[in-house]
Amino acid sequence: MRYRRTILVLFILALINTVAMKAQTPASAANYFQHGASKVQRGDLDGALEDYTRAIEISSRLSPAKHTTSWGGRKAVDSTEADRISVVDPFTARAYANRGIVRYRKGDIDGAISDVDKALRIDSGLAEAYLARAVFRRARNDAKGALADFDRALAINSRLAEAYIDRGDLRLDMGNVDDAIADLDRALRLKPHYPDTYYALGYARIARREFDEAIANFNQAIKFDSGMAWAYHGRGTAWMSKGDFEQAIADFGHALELDAGLAFSHMNRGLALLLQNRDAAAQKDFDQCLGLKPDIRADLERHIALAKEIRSRKN
Repeated sequence: MRYRRTILVLFILALINTVAMKAQTPASAANYFQHGASKVQRGDLDGALEDYTRAIEISSRLSPAKHTTSWGGRKAVDSTEADRISVVDPFTARAYANRGIVRYRKGDIDGAISDVDKALRIDSGLAEAYLARAVFRRARNDAKGALADFDRALAINSRLAEAYIDRGDLRLDMGNVDDAIADLDRALRLKPHYPDTYYALGYARIARREFDEAIANFNQAIKFDSGMAWAYHGRGTAWMSKGDFEQAIADFGHALELDAGLAFSHMNRGLALLLQNRDAAAQKDFDQCLGLKPDIRADLERHIALAKEIRSRKN
């Protein structure tokens, strides 16, 4: 099982032309925008949502509304009111895009897509907004829509490494391994020290059964992010595919030390233990796997049956 870490790019004020911002954007809107970004970094998503909403309100002109929401006496933009905004500052598009990312992180995919749609209606040239919407569409299992948005993002900004990484990862999911590797190689040329790129490349090499190359890619991911549990899991998968179960067991164990909630690391370690005739230890891992993800019981049982069949052939 391959874990996926999506890459979303928040707009920051440094991306906006400073002179134009000062001329058009009230200082209070810019402050709320900055505060929103800071709160995202701190994990305060509710606070960030509120700040981006205030930035949208201040940097826009609102028509009269019968229903409003307020914080401390201030009128704020809700989902109905947003449709009646007459934008007076392109800065508003960035605020909508960032608010969409916050909504996504809160699990509101529909709200996230709606916000980014508004951002792109205001400014259709925001590559990062297309990147964000691609991620949201992928979360809805809309691979075709996501791929189209990744393409749009890169047509606008061909140096957006994050879009190459995410598009490559999507292409890998779709079984288009050669194009996935081509995208990930482009991302490496732009950002050679980005661990997520090496991580995705590792799985692309596994798909090609190039296990030594996969291990080398996961090694690089770990080099640049030693706390990346997914990379240890991936390297363990590559070792397991090579038949080196001791190395695989060690890597799955390291992944679980970093993140005890990785059910599939328990599953894979259990399968490696089973192939070594260490049934009691394997069963302990299987039990922990199901404790974390009870919905994969049928999948786990299929893998156990296959491992036992392989073991019987060897014996």
